[in-house]
Amino acid sequence: MKKFVFVLLALAVTFLIAACSDETTGGEGNTNENSSNDASVSSDVSDLFDPANYVSDKDKSEWMIGVVTKDNTAAWFQRMEIGVNEFGEEMGINVIQRGPANADPASQVQVIDDLIAQGVDAIAVVPIDPGAIEASLENALSQGIVVVTHEASNQVNTLYDVEAFTSEDFGSTIMDALAREMGEEGKYAMMVGYTTSTTHMEYASAQKDRQLEAYPNMELINGGQVPSAESEESVSTSYERAKEILNVHPDLKGFTGVASTDSPGIANALEELGLADKVAVVGVGTPNEFSPYINSGTINRLLLWDPKDAGYAMVTVAAKILAGEEISEGMDLGVTGYENVQIFEGANKTIIGNAPLDISADNIDDFDF
Repeated sequence: MKKFVFVLLALAVTFLIAACSDETTGGEGNTNENSSNDASVSSDVSDLFDPANYVSDKDKSEWMIGVVTKDNTAAWFQRMEIGVNEFGEEMGINVIQRGPANADPASQVQVIDDLIAQGVDAIAVVPIDPGAIEASLENALSQGIVVVTHEASNQVNTLYDVEAFTSEDFGSTIMDALAREMGEEGKYAMMVGYTTSTTHMEYASAQKDRQLEAYPNMELINGGQVPSAESEESVSTSYERAKEILNVHPDLKGFTGVASTDSPGIANALEELGLADKVAVVGVGTPNEFSPYINSGTINRLLLWDPKDAGYAMVTVAAKILAGEEISEGMDLGVTGYENVQIFEGANKTIIGNAPLDISADNIDDFDF
């Protein structure tokens, strides 16, 4: 029934657009009438973003929620899958996690389109490039499929985006940690996975803003250009880019990386060049992956959120929409760090938790993922 309603909606929107087009070519004097029709189309299209239109009339045991990652082979998303599966087992809901074999936007589009063709009830996505998947997500919504995202505060075609904290807070925390390790002075560089990644660029911009505000004796290389390099979500690419930067800037004192692939590559470059004790590194990733670098001192600090909990929170939101439950300020998504969420409206409705983790050599052995 739900998908039938959305088919009718799509047909209605198409009819109204065609009608507006006919009136536009029908001569003078139609301006006001066209404006009225445009408003009707806008009103109908806005229904795509009303969660009340996605309530399922099926038993929850018949639901299928598909989670789409950036790279399903990465340790980060393998950890996320634990939370996704945990939710499914606890709630008696079918969940599947899919993703490309590497962080390629076109491949991610194909994964999303395959899930739509499969007829899932909800899709939860961690976008590589939010712009690249807008058309596919709009298609999903038009077919009555719930869409929820993570790490995509600027994604338009989503009902809710779920974040562990604000990008401003996390970027500031990264810079504060780097500044401590650098003694609050000297040159530093920053790396992101892709400049098309919304959260990566937000974290990087927030780092620079915090540095300019609080640490005037620190200097971002390349005239303050954000970022200094892209890793393309690849440790080997991160390693090559880090070596290039270190060769050009032998006086570099600090490096940050916000993709889980960034800091391992940076650390490998530092070790090869004999600079492991001269350049501070603050990165984002998983403890088990970073443990050798943290314990050796090549990476000074690991800042992150638990992708297991983020995955759980994301599918919880999707399931609540299917069940007709209200998504509201202060609600508990059933997992640590998301017990009392906030909701902000911008490009989309963003659900904000409070789930930061700060890991150093002192506590890294307390984590096993």
